[in-house]
Amino acid sequence: MRRPSIAIVGGGIGGLAAALHLRRVGIEATVYEQSAELREVGAGLVVPPNMVRPLQQLGLQEALAQVAVRLEAAWEFRRWRDGRVLFVQPMGEACRQLYGTDCYVVHRGDLLKVLEQALPASQLRLDHRCTGVQQDADGVTLRFTRNNGMVVEVRCDAAIGADGIHSVMRKAVAPEEEARFSGLAAFRCLVPAEAAPAMALRPVHTLWLGPQRHFVHYPISAGRLVNVVAIVPAGEWRQESWTASGTIADLRAEFDGWDARVLQLIESATDTKRWALVDRSPLPRWSVGRLSLLGDAAHAMLPFFAQGAAQAVEDAQALAHVLQGADPHALPQALQRYEALRHPRASQVQLMSRGREIRNHLPDGPAQQQRDAEFAHGDPLRQSAWLYGDDHERSLFGTGNVSQ
Repeated sequence: MRRPSIAIVGGGIGGLAAALHLRRVGIEATVYEQSAELREVGAGLVVPPNMVRPLQQLGLQEALAQVAVRLEAAWEFRRWRDGRVLFVQPMGEACRQLYGTDCYVVHRGDLLKVLEQALPASQLRLDHRCTGVQQDADGVTLRFTRNNGMVVEVRCDAAIGADGIHSVMRKAVAPEEEARFSGLAAFRCLVPAEAAPAMALRPVHTLWLGPQRHFVHYPISAGRLVNVVAIVPAGEWRQESWTASGTIADLRAEFDGWDARVLQLIESATDTKRWALVDRSPLPRWSVGRLSLLGDAAHAMLPFFAQGAAQAVEDAQALAHVLQGADPHALPQALQRYEALRHPRASQVQLMSRGREIRNHLPDGPAQQQRDAEFAHGDPLRQSAWLYGDDHERSLFGTGNVSQ
């Protein structure tokens, strides 16, 4: 029996992870990316235990550790005006004991490079923008347009859309789902370590909570940079693009009156991106025939659970599991199984990512005081066992993820 030919549309973290997991089970999928070079927009992201384990399975933990920062503490909540610590969750040994691995923070570009270097160059096609998709009983035909105007057609047994929140592939799989505007916008910028206050260089994921907004920072790129994300009311801003530029002056104005260390971080940045935060409701289906979706194309979510990339990597692992040993003629059934494995969990995370900003953005007063008092009784690391633990992996794959 010949091995199936799989095309993956989209060369982001999810798409490359899918190609690597498929390669691990003997399927050499080809990734088609519209950019002429791989570059991940955005900046930092959290790599939680449920994302680390699938990367370990690919033999990438050492490479990850070299470019990332291992968190010693997470969810260090601070009060907006004076920086008083409201709660801090130790990680390190506690995380390893509970979930068998550490939690990291990393620059998206650094992680993308780790994935790209692990994938043979023959499995990556750059400068291929998907402009059409058709399927029949025997396979899928994809049409790509290159920057020089050349049109390329590719025939494959199945195609996976890993092409992000503005997915072209999604239109061929599921009914169009309108983006849901959250009313919020995000500023994102990077600060060189030498310009940042000392407290921002610690291996800690810090969240400053204040009225109508919150401010996040943590070190990335092996400590050379500090990633800054600020969530604020959107006002008239509606651009849903990670490449849209904002201004430092506007960001600074949003945090007037906040702790001096917050303002120092803002003022040490030289530029910032700004985009409206939107998500989409869970799709009724991810797969039709020989087409399926992965990552943001399937389950775009708000960033408040820090799970967007993690869920894409979980998708990649599950996809490889169901396609391992699959007959090319049986791919539609295998893709339905992939959807059945992943849709409930990813949809749960997608929906739970909504509304978390309400608690973070309470105005000063009784509700805020009660929230702050409740922090002392929380243990989010253990309360996140359903998300970070490997019980779901054992239930899906029949064994622990690392040794599978």
